[in-house]
Amino acid sequence: MATDRRSTTDVERVRRMPRAERREQILDAATRAFARTGFTATSLDDVAAEAGVTHVILYRHFASKSDLYRAVLDRACTRLGEAVGTENYDESSLPALLRAAAADPDGFRLLFRHAAREPEFRDITDTIRWDSTDIAHRHIAEAIPDGPWQNWAAQVIPALTLESVIAWLDTGQPDPDRAAERIGRAIAGIIEAARVD
Repeated sequence: MATDRRSTTDVERVRRMPRAERREQILDAATRAFARTGFTATSLDDVAAEAGVTHVILYRHFASKSDLYRAVLDRACTRLGEAVGTENYDESSLPALLRAAAADPDGFRLLFRHAAREPEFRDITDTIRWDSTDIAHRHIAEAIPDGPWQNWAAQVIPALTLESVIAWLDTGQPDPDRAAERIGRAIAGIIEAARVD
């Protein structure tokens, strides 16, 4: 009997985690669960099952499903910003974006596929798109004269880039060593199209 009690106690100790570690475990599980079906179709039961925790533990960390989803999106945004940068575009930006997407494909899809369709969370992706458009404007300013075609290109480049990365993820991440170069050629095509009189 004493052996059984000790093994139960040992199991309980293994399951107990520091608060920050448990929160990360829940965020990881929630990212996977939400990425499968989006915010509306994913229940807290789904997240709890994915994380292997109870509702009580979920609610110790997050007040609601919305709070949990926003935390997942905020974490994905932070990771993306840390991997890619948030100020400028240079030759390392596309490879960094692809590496970040490959490292967290569920988080990337949540940000740019699911959250963009959820009105309650659209502010997060809108902010990323506005910032990306601003960076694109600065990057193409010397190549394209100021005016409507520069504005067009600055909006199309981030949209094309994000959709290209999602399509790259969805098709199994083909040719990872040359994917950035291929997306770069598509961006160059946009710039060229905007320059043509």
